[in-house]
Amino acid sequence: MDTLAILLSLKLAFWTLVLILPFGIWVAHQLLKLKKSRPWVEAALALPLVLPPTVLGYYFLVGLSGKTIFGTPLVFSFAGILIASLIVNLPFAIQPIQRAFEAINPEIIEAAQVSGLSNWQIFRLIELPLAWRGIISAMVLTFAHTLGEFGVVLMVGGAIPGETKTVSIAIYDKVQSFDTAGAGALSLLLLAISLIAISLSYGVFGQSSSNRSRAQK
Repeated sequence: MDTLAILLSLKLAFWTLVLILPFGIWVAHQLLKLKKSRPWVEAALALPLVLPPTVLGYYFLVGLSGKTIFGTPLVFSFAGILIASLIVNLPFAIQPIQRAFEAINPEIIEAAQVSGLSNWQIFRLIELPLAWRGIISAMVLTFAHTLGEFGVVLMVGGAIPGETKTVSIAIYDKVQSFDTAGAGALSLLLLAISLIAISLSYGVFGQSSSNRSRAQK
């Protein structure tokens, strides 16, 4: 088992989640206010779902090449794969939260406005607590997707042990070196994490849908 790659993947997933979650909540909430431009913005944010990883990786490689942060080159560095991970995970961090905000009964918001609450108070005291299922789902999906990301991370970061060599890249390297046992163990780990993540996500939204159905009867 490649412990170094596992720890690096967990580190990447952790920082991706910490940095993208507040932004995802803000964007998801702002999308509710858009009208004509909303489909275009949603389409742009969903691009990482449909574009091949090699295409995204190429643009990241071109865009980050020669750039530095605090004197550290972004290409073939942890900072570079973190930036790439943030952009690739935008749909996973935004869409579940957006759907949760959309599911809030407008009458609740109207009652809060009539009661004299400010927009910030409504957001903090009402909308955020009611959207918690979507937030949890976004966290789970973002974390799991980051652990399994391969193409973009490989193109931007390469396979530097301890710096950019994540679990998915370690699996590829083990297959290339005919270490099927090692590749199988790491693959099983990612499979288990992905299954748990999807089950949690479906469980959260399934329970939410069930509760809404009972409330409407």
